[in-house]
Amino acid sequence: MSIYRAPAAMTSIPVIDIGGLASAEPASRKDVAWQIHKACRDTGFFYAANHGIPQRLLDGQFAAARAFFARPLAEKMAVHFRPGAHNRGYEAMQRQRLDEGSPPDLKESFMFAGEAPDGPRNLWPEGMAEFRAQMESYHTAVTSLADRLMRAFALSLDLSESYFCDGFEGVKPSIRLLHYPPQPKDAAFNQLGAGAHTDWGALTLLLQDDAGGLEVCNADGQWISATPIPGTFIVNLGDMVRRWTNDMYQSTPHRVVNAASGRDRYSCAAFYSPRRDYVVRCVPTCLPEAGPPHYAPCTTGEHMDEMVRRTYGG
Repeated sequence: MSIYRAPAAMTSIPVIDIGGLASAEPASRKDVAWQIHKACRDTGFFYAANHGIPQRLLDGQFAAARAFFARPLAEKMAVHFRPGAHNRGYEAMQRQRLDEGSPPDLKESFMFAGEAPDGPRNLWPEGMAEFRAQMESYHTAVTSLADRLMRAFALSLDLSESYFCDGFEGVKPSIRLLHYPPQPKDAAFNQLGAGAHTDWGALTLLLQDDAGGLEVCNADGQWISATPIPGTFIVNLGDMVRRWTNDMYQSTPHRVVNAASGRDRYSCAAFYSPRRDYVVRCVPTCLPEAGPPHYAPCTTGEHMDEMVRRTYGG
């Protein structure tokens, strides 16, 4: 259990202008990649500014989130998900426990992902065609951004920009739309909106509203507030990156407590990971001088299945 303590003032989450990643000039892309390299080593978190996704599409995500979560519980439960390798649909309040040993999280969510002709289907609520259209438009835009960031991530490790492309061919992020009510006064001891945890996959792109509440554990072990910056994404690394980089890059603990704003908090997390049969192993530029890497190779599917078992108990 990670016991809740109040965060220190935000001091170390950098803001990176990633506009140069769209440049045809290699030097511009390398400059952004070097800034990403420093952020990944120091905190595993950064704000991505000048990302190219229109503000109207971002605003639409929050409007759609408010509309969906305001629906009666019975209607949301009609698309309730079951834990497994392809989580999709509605997850009710206090269903997930991200910090082992702590009470269940004070949040509800809606999840969807890319679809293949022979794969699992998303569960869309009845009578909300505009909601589905918004989610699908956002999905397309954030996939393009995630692809750009993965190319920069490879470049930040002195690899070819296309090094990870094979693992992500045909893959789209898994999206989790999140709603956090105000922190109740009668919450159980150490019960938060989202308990302290690290993310499971490669990259997470988080769109957050202006309510605040996200907190990040910096390199010194201090909890700092990731204050919302309008028009940016919070980008953080997941546990797979530790395998790729032999622990050089950070998969940083973070949590949410919606205690300051006095109102509901909405966010949208896009989790980007390779296809399930892709083998995750230490990249050539991070191999130790002597001895084996810290982690044995494993497939994306093996890693994700283990994370589901830990979170949902089977």
